[in-house]
Amino acid sequence: MYLEKIHDPSDVRALSNSECRALAQEIRQRLIDVVSQRGGHLASNLGAVELTIALHRAFSAPKDKIIFDVGHQSYTHKLLTGRGAAFETLRAEGGVSGFPKREESEYDCFGTGHASTAISAALGMARARDIAGEDYSVVAVVGDGALTGGMCYEALNDAGSRPTPLVVLLNDNEMSIARNVGALEKYLTRLRGSREWNRTKKTVKGALARVPLIGAPLARGLDAIKRTLKLMLVPCDFFEALGFAYLGPVDGHDIKELTRALRDAKAMKKPVVVHAVTQKGRGYAHAERKPEEFHGVAPFFTESGKARKSAHAGVSGGETAGLALTALARGDGRVAAITAAMPTGTGLAAFAAAFPERFFDVGIAEEHAAGLAAGLAAGGMRPFFAVYASFLTRAVDQVMHDICLQNLPVTLLVDHAGFVPGDGATHQGVYDLAALRALPNLTIWQPCDAQELRAMVRKSMELAGPCVIRYPKRLPERIGEPGEIGAWRRIAEGEEGAIIGYGASVETALEVRARLEKHGVRCAVWSASCGDAPPDGCRPVAVIEEAREHGGLGEALRAEYPGLLVFAAQGAAPSAHSLEGLRRQCGQDAETVTRRILEALQ
Repeated sequence: MYLEKIHDPSDVRALSNSECRALAQEIRQRLIDVVSQRGGHLASNLGAVELTIALHRAFSAPKDKIIFDVGHQSYTHKLLTGRGAAFETLRAEGGVSGFPKREESEYDCFGTGHASTAISAALGMARARDIAGEDYSVVAVVGDGALTGGMCYEALNDAGSRPTPLVVLLNDNEMSIARNVGALEKYLTRLRGSREWNRTKKTVKGALARVPLIGAPLARGLDAIKRTLKLMLVPCDFFEALGFAYLGPVDGHDIKELTRALRDAKAMKKPVVVHAVTQKGRGYAHAERKPEEFHGVAPFFTESGKARKSAHAGVSGGETAGLALTALARGDGRVAAITAAMPTGTGLAAFAAAFPERFFDVGIAEEHAAGLAAGLAAGGMRPFFAVYASFLTRAVDQVMHDICLQNLPVTLLVDHAGFVPGDGATHQGVYDLAALRALPNLTIWQPCDAQELRAMVRKSMELAGPCVIRYPKRLPERIGEPGEIGAWRRIAEGEEGAIIGYGASVETALEVRARLEKHGVRCAVWSASCGDAPPDGCRPVAVIEEAREHGGLGEALRAEYPGLLVFAAQGAAPSAHSLEGLRRQCGQDAETVTRRILEALQ
């Protein structure tokens, strides 16, 4: 009734409060309907519906700039900013992106996909505004999980150094992807408990307003002691010590109350934190009960919440590595596991349950996680840090300086290596390898099947120095015969040269081999599981790698094998949403690779 009439945020501002509440319910149903068919981030978006409506009532985008940290809570924003009709194309090729994207809309003023960056970006935009003498508001929408990352504190510390007008809307649902951890979470719990302060304040102000003659002067006189009273009841000194005014906590599902708080913050013309308390998964019973399971979801049946039949073959790389690590820990008390806010996503849930004293969830703080691993290793432990490839790049300095230079026995379990369908350019695991290959003392292994991954987890315990095990999101249980860990594996025989792959690209290489055989060309397939040098008897004609060409294996081999064909990511960042689309975009689909090899062999 209302959503189909929303073409831009001005339509939202024209609605009454009751109409906005009805709009929120329509949006929730639209989110459930579309995500159940397309997949995507559900629980975080369900919790941010009223919050986003309030944002667009209090501010005037696109003149005012709204930056969503991570961006996995921006679906309602997209629905309210002219993308409602196209929302069924969410995460489809050429469709609506699952994250804010500058090329997609003028309302997406800053592209995001990783946590803890929005306050820095918002502060930069606010300072650019002031230097240019312009007049608009800048808002950073930050989840409480993002505040487990150090970059937020660097930005908050800088922002408070001068009175640059800036609003930070803290969307506090007690979670990031999993339950939040750390001292800040305990602090926010105290703040959430201070709702008694807000109720008391409203009661006193309402009572005084009804007292004739002396009510209003008395209320103004009470302002002199309000700050002292507030500090007694609301422990908000943390933000105020950093130079921010603090408003809250506010019910993030009360559109009227939150809109008023945001308008107050906008009028203050200084750095302000507005603390809104929300419920992740709100309005969908399955997501309310298990918000972790409905953070990022594949298509599912709305009635049961159960996933539809997956089209993806193979097993989870993260779960395979996590179970292997759990088994290893049973026989060795030195084994420890670290995650950066993703115990389930990286497959460490079983380890955490079995060995809580040796499991460390550090929050969204990859740099700290790598440094912590280095310290654990220096103290005699054998730490394993499980992290997505796209997030590991945030900690390259720590891997270099703290781990590799000291040759410490840390194993990095790098999940989602290579192409990652669904989340666009920000989550592709194609950038870490070039950086890792340049580091000293580092062993890099890249399994092509689950059997090899398990063996690598076990074998890494024998190494005296650091090791990286990179594996795709999903991989087959077994390809070919097992090989020696630390050497290349010959997966298939052939006399007319060899096609080289590693990780998920081995499957592509095998498909290309099958196509070539139909043309009378019989190539071998090798998995470059370990190291750069091909073994005797391997004569490469092509390398397929789900990584950037510069700094990759193919580039390294070209000097020794002139004419070598290299199929790797180059140019624009891979951004297609399907695995097939990513391979086509980077010229690695089996049809293209087959054609080019046939042309080269003629």
